[in-house]
Amino acid sequence: MLGSSFSYGLLIALAIALLVAAYTDIRRRQIDNWLNAGIALAAPLFWWASHMGLAEIGWQLALAAGAFVVLAGLFAIGAMGGGDVKLLVALALWIKPVGFAQLLMVMAVSGGVLTVALAAWHVARRHPRKPSIPYGIAIALGGLWVIASGYLFPAAGTVLAG
Repeated sequence: MLGSSFSYGLLIALAIALLVAAYTDIRRRQIDNWLNAGIALAAPLFWWASHMGLAEIGWQLALAAGAFVVLAGLFAIGAMGGGDVKLLVALALWIKPVGFAQLLMVMAVSGGVLTVALAAWHVARRHPRKPSIPYGIAIALGGLWVIASGYLFPAAGTVLAG
């Protein structure tokens, strides 16, 4: 699937973008629109570098559209932040459906651990308000997991994913 160093370079750029998203979410509880747009706009370059056919590209677009519908609903009820929704939809343009399901699972587990840890920290420090969870960390961990296990080290992904 990945035959060129260009496609690997794009994956490294995506990994760096995920780290930036996690960092800005920790610092400001915000994932910048320019970062999400850059991730989304680079996806067609990745499709081209990976020699994806029109059917595969169609699946990626359908995955992103489906993710947008579901995640926009979660945003509407206040369950997710807008930057988190945009980041996940942008990632859906890059990651195949099975990998996206893995991303969501890693994100859910790491997000749960993060939420419990921050809630405990808040209770210990006796903060009066509920904690603000930088869920971009969990999204980034899920994305980095999929990049590492599914693209860069596929044999490790087979062992780790079962």
